Amino acid sequence: MEDYPESQKHLARPYRKAVLKALLGLTFVGGLLFFTLNINKQNYPLAFAELVMAMYAMAVYRAVRNTQHLERWILAYTLPFFTTMMFSLVSPHATASVFAWVLSIPILAHLLMGRRLGLIISAFYMACAALIFYFKYRHSAEMMQPLPIANISVMSLTVLAFSHIYEITREQSETRLLKIAQTDSLTGLANRVRLNAVFEQERARCLRHGTPMSVLLLDLDHFKQVNDRFGHEAGDLALKQVSKILRQTLRATDLPTRLGGEEFVVLLTDTAADKALQVADKLRLAIEASPALYQDQPILLTVSGGIAQFGTDGHDLRSLISRADQSLYQAKDDGRNRILVAGTAPAHCPG
Repeated sequence: MEDYPESQKHLARPYRKAVLKALLGLTFVGGLLFFTLNINKQNYPLAFAELVMAMYAMAVYRAVRNTQHLERWILAYTLPFFTTMMFSLVSPHATASVFAWVLSIPILAHLLMGRRLGLIISAFYMACAALIFYFKYRHSAEMMQPLPIANISVMSLTVLAFSHIYEITREQSETRLLKIAQTDSLTGLANRVRLNAVFEQERARCLRHGTPMSVLLLDLDHFKQVNDRFGHEAGDLALKQVSKILRQTLRATDLPTRLGGEEFVVLLTDTAADKALQVADKLRLAIEASPALYQDQPILLTVSGGIAQFGTDGHDLRSLISRADQSLYQAKDDGRNRILVAGTAPAHCPG
């Protein structure tokens, strides 16, 4: 699980909400101003459209303050806003200077919608503006000169390109920061922050589709003895070795996590407890068969584990880890190097 789309979306929402609210406020003030100016010019259709847009902006402003559906409101506002802009360009009373507003489209679209949808919306409305410009001024020898057309085209494409590049760079920076914030620095596995985020996504999917999910809690046996005998550098090497085995053995849809110290949690998606036991035992055997090598000395490793299933043993991450932890400590008491499923008898007794 290397994607961070939901985390990115949540990270982008505060600043997109701030941009939207600022734009709504400016639209209200600007709409009233241009309504007054167009009334004085007796341009009643455009004046009415701008008044409606100003009132609509205030209605959207009230709606977005506590909304959980910001993306929908962004579309609900920007599409009418850009459409009203096109209507103002068509107006016979509008001067050529009104087309300068078109340059705001790629900036606002990318800031509010992201690079993909922002590019699509920008390209569509800028193409509409270009067609309006052509049909409005095609008989004007001055406006259709190659130099003015080239200036307008290059400036428009430059603003579009820079808006898109900025948004790509911003998203890439967010991804890097998210990865750093949600990754264990020693092992490279996910940390508790990432585990919480992914669990909530998978929990929603389980409730929506009725699919199973299990939590596997693993703990290295006698890890303190490894540190005491070989030193903390060897202990770190052992943790990295286990992490490597987890990454190599598990599916791409599973999430191996270092919980802290010598404890690991694996989120097993689409996996009931009985299947999780098979996965856990495969991991246990792989770890037992792959000692860590420190200064040419093999360090034998074993793990004990506990399994809890979503729904059966709990509905939140804390309760599932708690149930798996109870089974893990029972496995320790039963002799270590074994996996137990919550509420069952010992699942493996080493021969």
